[in-house]
Amino acid sequence: MVRDKDSQQLHVETFLVASGRPERSPGASVNVPVELTSTYAADGAVNYARSGNPTWNAFEEALGGLEGGVALVHASGMGAISAALSLLPAGGTVVAPDTTYNGTADLLAAHEEAGGAVVRVHATDTAGFLAALDSADLLWLESPTNPLMDVTELDVVLTRSRELGVTSVVDNTLSTPLLCRPLSLGADVVVHSVTKYLSGHSDVVLGATVVADTDRGRGLGERLRRHRTLHGAIAGPLEVYLALRGLRTLSVRFERASASAAELARRLAEHPSVERVRYAGAGAILSVDVAGDEAAAERVCAATRVWLHSTSLGGVESQVERRRRHPSESREVPVNLLRLSVGIEHVEDLWADLDQALRAA
Repeated sequence: MVRDKDSQQLHVETFLVASGRPERSPGASVNVPVELTSTYAADGAVNYARSGNPTWNAFEEALGGLEGGVALVHASGMGAISAALSLLPAGGTVVAPDTTYNGTADLLAAHEEAGGAVVRVHATDTAGFLAALDSADLLWLESPTNPLMDVTELDVVLTRSRELGVTSVVDNTLSTPLLCRPLSLGADVVVHSVTKYLSGHSDVVLGATVVADTDRGRGLGERLRRHRTLHGAIAGPLEVYLALRGLRTLSVRFERASASAAELARRLAEHPSVERVRYAGAGAILSVDVAGDEAAAERVCAATRVWLHSTSLGGVESQVERRRRHPSESREVPVNLLRLSVGIEHVEDLWADLDQALRAA
């Protein structure tokens, strides 16, 4: 259940459809307009479009309610990640999984180059996280991790982080608020690449941060807002409008894709051309280690016809990629690993295409 702006308890599916709408009145539009302006008349709530836009407000209301906090939309997922990492003091220590989304990894490496410290812990090593938090300024988590699909005990690690006063950030892109609401587990900040599941149609580039609606959360939220405004990492109103439209169908899309992913994980575990299946047990992302080397994995990608060979995830179309083709990908990721983002096509078509590609390779 999710509480709307009027404190009414709604099922998530209903909230997704109902939230971020204009007030009801005779003849009124059921959708917020795309507010295309750079300038506002003086003495209003917003004085310039770099600091606010009504179209943003509608999306932020919907996502904030979904996560149980207060949301800010950013120009991209990396814009949101950069804003969240700006909470780390110069020269400070961040604790993070040893494999993360490679854009995050690049920013953490830049923090080290600037004189800061990064303590890397295997995502499943709860004791390692708890020990590392004693000297940390910021905790960064993904669960599951991208693309190894390792799962961290978020409740345990976040509870300890809160006890020590360490600012914690959870990238919730892969799980979405339908599987996990990190703020309820003690996280300070949640990060999303809105480009992925929340918008869901591979047609926008956006990010978001969400903080708890508490004194501490509001303080962090103001710092994130200031970073967004001063760094100019603001979202286009049309993109935000499309993301809100995509959010309406998140539940049905994610339910369909997750069911197919679970079935594909089961079948792939028995496939003669697959060495290992990496699946968190829920959600619509899985990774497989293909039998053979990196060339064999690339041949699989080249042989698919329904699966799209591409470097994203979370769209309605199923996507496959060998992640180590990117120079910035972690060396911990096997060269023969394929990340599979399962879309909403019929599972039998997905399986037939993947099976023939694996056998051909």
